[in-house]
Amino acid sequence: MAQFQNHDLEYVVDDYYDMTDFEEDTLSETDPHNDSSFEALDSDVEDNFEMSKPKTDTSAQEARNGKDIQGIPWERLNFTRDQYRETRLKQYKNYENLSRPREELEKECKKIENGSVFYDFQFNTRLVQSTIVHFQLRNLLWATSKHDVYLMQNYSVMHWSSLLRRGKEVLNVAKPIVPTLKCPGSLAQSLSRVQISTMTVKENLMVAGGFQGELICKNLSQPGVAYCAKLTTDDNAITNAVDIYHNPNGLLRIMAANNDAEVRIFDAENFACLNRFTYPWSVNNTSVSPDGKLLAILGDSTECLLADVLSGKVVATLKGHLDYSFASAWHPDGRTLATGNQDTTCRLWDIRNLSESQTVLKGRMGAIRAVRFSSDGRFMAMAEPADFVHVFDTKSGYVKSQEIDLFGEIAGISFSPDTEALFVGVADRTYGSLLEFNRRCYQYLDSII
Repeated sequence: MAQFQNHDLEYVVDDYYDMTDFEEDTLSETDPHNDSSFEALDSDVEDNFEMSKPKTDTSAQEARNGKDIQGIPWERLNFTRDQYRETRLKQYKNYENLSRPREELEKECKKIENGSVFYDFQFNTRLVQSTIVHFQLRNLLWATSKHDVYLMQNYSVMHWSSLLRRGKEVLNVAKPIVPTLKCPGSLAQSLSRVQISTMTVKENLMVAGGFQGELICKNLSQPGVAYCAKLTTDDNAITNAVDIYHNPNGLLRIMAANNDAEVRIFDAENFACLNRFTYPWSVNNTSVSPDGKLLAILGDSTECLLADVLSGKVVATLKGHLDYSFASAWHPDGRTLATGNQDTTCRLWDIRNLSESQTVLKGRMGAIRAVRFSSDGRFMAMAEPADFVHVFDTKSGYVKSQEIDLFGEIAGISFSPDTEALFVGVADRTYGSLLEFNRRCYQYLDSII
């Protein structure tokens, strides 16, 4: 992945893409680029929630009455929403590590029927605002239920309750972090001022990776941090991806993928490092199949690998992408793997026939940086770096699609485990927010029509 230094915890996406923020002073929030006040990061983020609520939130009813779902006051700007969208599509520059001819790529892509609505807009709040440390890493938002969402906001891991409409700081990583679990031979060490680059929340565990190769593990039902350490001392050792999964024997494991080309496996109880696998290039993303047997490995290569999860041995190589990959997800049936790439496509692979991808889905303007399947396998969502989230109906053969059109960098996407909700984290200086969409109940609608 791209190498750069990030001492100021700034939105690198703003610097790279040179995008224009909406100029609306009356709605402007504090500039997150200003990292000069260490004390500000340690303040109680809940203090201003109720005070700012009236002007920051948008409900489904307000959206039906004509309010922009992100609260952007188009009527007070010098351009319409459509005009700004047209400008964005023309000016947006997709980041590429490899410049290769892509004329044939369009021919491979599936023709999609946009216009479906699987998830209706429900709520948007700016009381919690997603932030991004590295522009290529967008796994910074996780829903553990339709009412509980975890996201990164500067140096804070935040919990948002969509039921109570309140946010709460779960962990502040600007402060010194001292691991609470003491085990013989443990490599745990104290950390501070960690810039979280990736995270996951499953099985009541919050696991986060840091910009300097850190790993942080917190049990959500217990105070403090159970385990934290720097996994490597390499100069460019950013932790690119973390995962929590059950191995073939049903034991809970933690996986961390780093820019040092290594994948490390940890026991989820005592956090002992059980194994280390090394690959030919920096590993940007990993995902484990539902049965816990296969490991998808994506990184600084046009090829994606499938490996045995216990040994790390490569069993298959997936060829077809034209650039580096940063996202993957398994369909719950375990037969389909989705891989997202900077060539602006998501490829779907049938593990029973890996000679070529079965389907190629294209984004609107940028790389595919996040991919998720709903737990029932009915929908797949893929997010571009900015502005677009695409939701596909898998039963239609990925032909029918809902396009969620917004403005801002996308920090992460997540279905709730019961598939009832879809959350989108938006990183923007002024309109950074958390968007909630609820699954449309067709049976109910059919019964009243």
